[in-house]
Amino acid sequence: MIVEHLNLVDFRNYATADLALHPGPNVLVGSNGQGKTNLAEAIVFLATLGSHRVSSDAPMVRDGEEFAVIRARLVHGERRVLVEVQLNRQGSNKARINGSPSKTNELPRYAHVVLFAPEDLQIVRGDPSSRRRFADQLLIQRTPRMAGVIADYERVLRQRTALLKSARARGIRGEGLATLDVWDDKLVALGSEIIHARLRLASDLQGPVTDAYAAIAGADHRPKLEWALSVRGGDPEEEDSALGSATQEEVRGEIADQFRAALQAKRSKELERGLTLVGPHRDDLILRVRDLPVKGYASHGESWSVALALRLASAELLRAESPAGDPVLILDDVFAELDADRRQRLAAITVGYEQVIVTAAVEADIPEALHRHVVRIHAGTISDERDPDD
Repeated sequence: MIVEHLNLVDFRNYATADLALHPGPNVLVGSNGQGKTNLAEAIVFLATLGSHRVSSDAPMVRDGEEFAVIRARLVHGERRVLVEVQLNRQGSNKARINGSPSKTNELPRYAHVVLFAPEDLQIVRGDPSSRRRFADQLLIQRTPRMAGVIADYERVLRQRTALLKSARARGIRGEGLATLDVWDDKLVALGSEIIHARLRLASDLQGPVTDAYAAIAGADHRPKLEWALSVRGGDPEEEDSALGSATQEEVRGEIADQFRAALQAKRSKELERGLTLVGPHRDDLILRVRDLPVKGYASHGESWSVALALRLASAELLRAESPAGDPVLILDDVFAELDADRRQRLAAITVGYEQVIVTAAVEADIPEALHRHVVRIHAGTISDERDPDD
């Protein structure tokens, strides 16, 4: 897949913007704060229905405006597809595909993107929500209908938690809260599907992560991925909790049974705290190298190697499964964070993809292999420098 043209209206610092992109490497160069990462963020949104920088859509709408528009012409072999999304400050977003109204969760069927960014270090070093977000965005790209499942789960979670808070405020105990059972059923059905999909994802990523880590680090430190599940009795969101890990072999029915039993066991504590304490929103993806948790034990270089390996493995997974071809790789200000060896290794691995978009504040940071079609960004203005051969 290739992004041939990107058009923005009232997105971040752009009143309007038009960016033409080519097959192969594309380099966006500009000082920090000029808007190059905003262009990358817009493309990523089409593929993941989210931002790698903020948790809500409103900050992506230009100050003073009610909505922003991201529009892109995508090339799938001989076929061109025009995708568009309107991000609203209030209310639901709207999407169009080839000019016809569509559900927003249809967009990832057409836009396949893998982003590498400095924020990726938070996947391995940050709190569990960073790892959950990484997994769920990849799930949506891999199986677009999961966007609806995750959104429904979050809606049910909010409503169930609101009920718990209300019950706590009114002093109602478990036996006087029959409506909670209805929300439990919905939470278990949706949450079990998410947990099962995440387990399968971790299993499928294991081999590609091992290969990518060795290619980036130049060493085999035995990277491993394993989900710690709150439905198994532990709570990764609380310190000193005994974590119950799980594997893909656990079928959805087993997970649902564990989920329901955990909700019953935690009900008193949930009513005391007014929180939903069990479910995929409390789980963590445990990452290890040399049989030790990356968080807290890995060196800076090892942590970066794991973060890059997760992104490269994601790209390989999408590449293998998608009939649309390679995902677009976006390397957003990554090379400034890496030592010389990792820069060269990452460039050598990624240059073979159908389209690569690189952003950098310092042009000299970009390895020669990726230094092709250059676009300069200054104060929201885009100037295109084409290769002599173009």
